[in-house]
Amino acid sequence: MARAVVEPAVRELLRQYPRGRPFATTVTFGGDDFSMCAHVRAQWAAPGQAQIALACWVVNKDTARYLGDNPPAEEEMRLPPEGTAQWDEELTGRVIGHLARRLNAVATALPTPDEHLTIAVPLGPLLLQDHGD
Repeated sequence: MARAVVEPAVRELLRQYPRGRPFATTVTFGGDDFSMCAHVRAQWAAPGQAQIALACWVVNKDTARYLGDNPPAEEEMRLPPEGTAQWDEELTGRVIGHLARRLNAVATALPTPDEHLTIAVPLGPLLLQDHGD
């Protein structure tokens, strides 16, 4: 998930928006049975660094089909206050850990008050190239 959708979203957010306030997007990754969702915030931080905040959760489409709500309600695809999704701390930890390794984070992930994990990453490689692996 980190390589397929989160990292490209981070790169796009930082390329599109000027320095200053954070910009965010929600990306999904999955198949017929479930979707993994990630709320991604990217912000220019200290000189030469960006701060990335991430919260992930899973929307189980099989459960929605079983309970008669097919496809899942739009609210399940968004975090509060716009939606009803609940972040999955374990999934978020795995995805941000993978992202941190891919982007050479300068420190370990830290929690935020709004149930995200955040890392700081150097901007140079992030803006100059895409990882092709």
